[in-house]
Amino acid sequence: MVYPQHFTKFTKEHADILAALVCGLLLFLGWFALHLGWLGWAMLLLPAAYIIGGYESAREGITTLIKEKELDVDLLMIVAAVGAAGLGLWRREYHLILDGAVLILIFAISGALEGYAMGRTERSIRSLMSLTPDTARVLHQGQEQMLPISQLKVGDEIIVKPGELIPTDGIILSGYSTINQAAITGESLPVEKTVGEEVFAGTLNGYGALKLQVHKPAASNLIQRVIKLVAEAQETAPPSQEFIEKFERGYAKVIVISGILLAILPPFIWAWDWETTIYRALTFLVVASPCALMAAIMPALLSGIANGAKQGILFKNGAQLENMGKVRAIAFDKTGTLTTGQVQVSQVMPSEEYTQADVLKVAAALEASSEHPIAKAIVQAASDLNWQRGTDVQAIPGQGIVGILNHQKITVGNAAFIQQYVTQLPNKLQDLAHSWESEGRTVVWVAQNAEVIGAIAIADMIRPEAAATIRRLRQLGVEEIVMMTGDNQRTAQSVAQTIGITQVYAQLLPEDKLNLIRNLQKQYQTVAMVGDGINDAPALAQASVGIAMGGAGSDVALETADIVLIADRLEKMVVAMELGRRSQFIIKQNITFALTSIILLMLANFVGNINLPIGVIGHEGSTVLVTLNGLRLLRRF
Repeated sequence: MVYPQHFTKFTKEHADILAALVCGLLLFLGWFALHLGWLGWAMLLLPAAYIIGGYESAREGITTLIKEKELDVDLLMIVAAVGAAGLGLWRREYHLILDGAVLILIFAISGALEGYAMGRTERSIRSLMSLTPDTARVLHQGQEQMLPISQLKVGDEIIVKPGELIPTDGIILSGYSTINQAAITGESLPVEKTVGEEVFAGTLNGYGALKLQVHKPAASNLIQRVIKLVAEAQETAPPSQEFIEKFERGYAKVIVISGILLAILPPFIWAWDWETTIYRALTFLVVASPCALMAAIMPALLSGIANGAKQGILFKNGAQLENMGKVRAIAFDKTGTLTTGQVQVSQVMPSEEYTQADVLKVAAALEASSEHPIAKAIVQAASDLNWQRGTDVQAIPGQGIVGILNHQKITVGNAAFIQQYVTQLPNKLQDLAHSWESEGRTVVWVAQNAEVIGAIAIADMIRPEAAATIRRLRQLGVEEIVMMTGDNQRTAQSVAQTIGITQVYAQLLPEDKLNLIRNLQKQYQTVAMVGDGINDAPALAQASVGIAMGGAGSDVALETADIVLIADRLEKMVVAMELGRRSQFIIKQNITFALTSIILLMLANFVGNINLPIGVIGHEGSTVLVTLNGLRLLRRF
């Protein structure tokens, strides 16, 4: 039978709490019956508390023992509780049966609280799956029809009305709107989107109606990739957790053997009576169990992964969140990572008697007929101006473009090309052009008839957040930050100087980037690499932590990387680093606290003679505390 989702969630997240409550009620009634001397009722109520409170733990412990031939912590608790009950019946000291029931109750409450706490992390991750609608409004032969998302094909045109969730990744064919991308990218403010721009499934359309074209299968859209990778991250145990699990299996065997020896030897060595010996041995089984140690790592890492997903940072597994906290050196690719990867007009300098607008309008009149990236940058810069297209436009590859505008001959191109059509280049503009070129910018000259009317500087713009990100990473303790690029040394040095990077490696091939990462690893061990292109993939794979820019990144880079910055926002590097650092700090806190608790409780058992319920409270309390401490990483910062 298939249950509704909310009912399934109830049974999984609240059944343990319900069992603990019923166990507690039966325990209270059993204690009340013992207090009044109603032994018969007590002998009915207390065993019922054992069964209801301990059933799930007993089932899991026995299953592990039979199928995996391993001792489970749950089974140790049940053995201790049943042992206390048996001792109580033997000595006719029925308060021991009550002690065992208290053990069962506290263990049940602890398990319920741990389950609920972990459920918070799982709910946070599952909420990603509710971000996309089940159907889309598809435009077919001029008619709108609702189709399941799974039936969408590449090339389909869909309509998204104001206030609706966008059903799949697509390119805007018509319309203009603001898109709330907070659920996907972590951006707090809506982003303006218009024709030609990409929108993502699961984002919320603002005030404008949009017509989109599906450009990738629904199953491979961004949100589905996030869901798939986060789910994989949940299932992948990092090395530290694998070590703890191996340690737990051996440790449980040692505890059982030690418990047996402690139940036999003390009467012969220290002349303890048998009842005290068995009671202390049972208490030892409880306080020495490594529950808190087992809960020290995964709740923290899963909380960090969920927090990152909410802020547009996708950790593909817990190991990479762990490694991010250990990074000592970071290598950044330049183009598309520290820069936007798209050339833009950075400055316009007109000749005398002309304005910046005059230069842009004349240049755009010709460049509107070209598909070159520089031409698109100039047209974009002139988009708010009123200009008209030139005629008889002819492009000369690698040099420039010529045409006619209002019966005037227009020439746009590099200096050598322009000098074929003008008498001379103005000295003032030549000095400025040399300065621009020394900064790594491309200079485009604009001439009308035989006169230069101005020059335009074109550059791959540095991301505005780049300098602050580099500065913050150093504050977080990163020892070395380098920039690597296939670009020329002059351009690379200019970008690096602007954002505060001193180590620059230019004119690198993919294998050169790979070797550079290897050399950094020899010196710093844990090295992160941030890139976006196909040529970055080998270095991303080699790095201890490969980080890809999600928006501009190539599919190869995204698949190769360990972490994806979905929003293409470089400052999220700082958040990823802080999550890694905090997870390391919390895990160390948890392990230290767990080990200290176990040691102190074991000493108290034999030196301070604590009773079984106090031992259970100390043991289970430490487990709950380390779990809740790990969940602190769910908080956004």
